[in-house]
Amino acid sequence: MDYRMPDNEVDEIDYIADEIDVLDFVMDDVEGGGGVFEVVDDYDMVTDTSSAQARRGKDIQGIPWERLKITRESYRRTRLEQYQNYENIPLSGEAVDKKCKQKQKGANYYEFFHNTRLVKPTILHFQLRNLVWATSKHDVYLMSNYSMMHWSSLSYNLTEVLNFSGHVAPTEKHAGSLLEGFTQTQISTLAVKDDFLVAGGFQGELACKRLDKQGVSFCTRTTYEENAITNAVEIYDSLSGEMHFMASNNDGGVREYDMERFQLVNHFRFPWPVNHSSMSPDRKLITVVGDHLDGLIVDSSNGKTVASVQGHLDYSFASAWHPDGTLFATGNQDKTCRVWDLRNLSNPVSVLKVNMGAVRSVRFSSDGQFLVVAEPADFVHIYDTKLNCEKREEIDLFGEISGVSLSPDDETLYIGVWDRTYASLLQYNKRHKYGYLDSFV
Repeated sequence: MDYRMPDNEVDEIDYIADEIDVLDFVMDDVEGGGGVFEVVDDYDMVTDTSSAQARRGKDIQGIPWERLKITRESYRRTRLEQYQNYENIPLSGEAVDKKCKQKQKGANYYEFFHNTRLVKPTILHFQLRNLVWATSKHDVYLMSNYSMMHWSSLSYNLTEVLNFSGHVAPTEKHAGSLLEGFTQTQISTLAVKDDFLVAGGFQGELACKRLDKQGVSFCTRTTYEENAITNAVEIYDSLSGEMHFMASNNDGGVREYDMERFQLVNHFRFPWPVNHSSMSPDRKLITVVGDHLDGLIVDSSNGKTVASVQGHLDYSFASAWHPDGTLFATGNQDKTCRVWDLRNLSNPVSVLKVNMGAVRSVRFSSDGQFLVVAEPADFVHIYDTKLNCEKREEIDLFGEISGVSLSPDDETLYIGVWDRTYASLLQYNKRHKYGYLDSFV
């Protein structure tokens, strides 16, 4: 991934969630720019939106279109025409536009339930968007500036779990742990699973916390190289039943740690920055994607490449395995998510073209039925894998997407939206055929 941000990118983390109150409606059409809207009137006029209000016609994000100088439809057209997708390989998106058609939209798998404006997700680096994690259908963890926050959709409580603006040091002693800890850590990526939380930093930092314990269990620096960003973290159960996590870094390293003793189990090196890696369900293979056109399948025991996938036209930033262990997906700056079958890697089984920008996050549901694909801004797509991803639901919003997460039971989908005025957390609930009234049950 790019160590340097584009010229328009926000450098100061304190500015990222800055709320600006101006009298004019403005547009910002560059990935990572921060503000799609700056509200025409009092900031306080923007409120939460419930599913009942949305059914009555209220905008899901509370955007007061009736008081703006432009209609929603007109602004959507402008965004689609003017949005600048960030590319490392020039014209990769254009080449895809010429070759690929989008899948049919109109499906309705998840329904809008609530938009919470108390929650203000933020993004540190424009290419890294794995900053929202649901551990149950009511519990969500996310980054808001220097703060690791927990949101309960049941109690509507927002609480700070960890603050990285000051000094963070481990309360436990483990070999290799930096007892002096870190100060003012800029968190670039995050993973939360069960009672474990791992945060990755801009300087290669890793901080591990057990959610059922006070303090931080383990701190380390993966590398002291200048270009050391932790690009992605994944937490999973190892074959022995212990919890492990894997960190992907800009120094070309994929590092596996156990979460009992916090020891480095494996360190695999690649010739380019690794933007994302994910462990297969049987724990035998790892997908590795980064600043290269090809994706790699490597042996999890020794890091040797056993296969590669070719077809993407730019660098990839996302990967995920289907729970059946035969399918996996890769998300790329060429504006596609590609689904591959391990039994025949010569061509992808599906090429899923998105609307506007790079595919920054991909998630399979726990039951394998759905594939969630998030663009950097404005759109999240949900595909039905049982229909070979030929049909999709399109969630249409305005703002940069800090992350997407399905709850472990697949009942809830959370989308973090970063915008100077309309920052919020969107909640969608799985649609059931029998239908039911809005409830928390």
